[in-house]
Amino acid sequence: MIRTIAVLGAGTMGHGIAQAFALKGYPVTLFDPDATALTGAMQLIAEELDLLAEEGFIDKAVIEPALARVTVVTDLATAVGDRDYVIEATPERMDLKQQLFRQLDGLCPPHTIFASNTSSLPLEGMSALLGEARKARIMVNHWYNPAHVMPLVELSFFGNMPADLYAEVEALYRAIGKQTAKILKDVPGLVANRIQQGVAREVFSLIEQGVAEPADIDKALKFGPAFRYATTGQLEVADFGGLDIWCAVADNLLKAMDNSQQANPLLRRKVADGKLGTKSGEGFFPYPADQVADIRKRFLRKLIHQLKASQYYI
Repeated sequence: MIRTIAVLGAGTMGHGIAQAFALKGYPVTLFDPDATALTGAMQLIAEELDLLAEEGFIDKAVIEPALARVTVVTDLATAVGDRDYVIEATPERMDLKQQLFRQLDGLCPPHTIFASNTSSLPLEGMSALLGEARKARIMVNHWYNPAHVMPLVELSFFGNMPADLYAEVEALYRAIGKQTAKILKDVPGLVANRIQQGVAREVFSLIEQGVAEPADIDKALKFGPAFRYATTGQLEVADFGGLDIWCAVADNLLKAMDNSQQANPLLRRKVADGKLGTKSGEGFFPYPADQVADIRKRFLRKLIHQLKASQYYI
């Protein structure tokens, strides 16, 4: 049974993953070689737990115990030496992940399960430096951002891991309130990110064509397809609409839609101009420096409200 957790990397994803486990009673070591990053991560976890309490999603009394379950460390051996489950949330570089898993193989007990939060790197490549016994105990566990709020975790079942071990990991995620999707084939982006990129490609194309202003395109998505998607999957939507209708509409529309194989030129220009979104103060919309914290809090509040509502539809 999985009882102890280590999370490697205290950045955007890592701190949220650690928070999700700690909130549900699991002791977590949060590793990062940068002590300043660990300090910032703990501050962010505290702020996010406070917001969950403000929104009535958790009781304020659980915050301090949850924070106490997270131990921050800058030494990798200390972080993982007695852990049952280790998930890495480090930069998306194959060489880095290969070397990290080889290190972990020498530092962790034989029973430890390894996991990567990647959605873009193949599991076979990341585990290339491991022996056969350890290859049977490594998988992809892809979280969605923000990790402490978004319910989805994609779990790989690519044939390297026994079914009973997979079931143990799946039970772990369900114990912390996550919805798991079993991914049977190692394709770039897995499932959720591929669907998201399909939507994003058309959204960016519509902006580039001048079909509508960014705010109206987002409104069309939020109060149209995404309104249903909050509770209903695409295949169910199609069944309710009629597959004959969906087939006819697809024949009419798909030939007129974007089928590009690389990032939209508009998106690339934004990046070249340093307009990266909230992190730079401007993307498709402005984010004044003195308002970013409040904007981020409003963003999280909306997701928390949706998380609460979604529990009625599980």
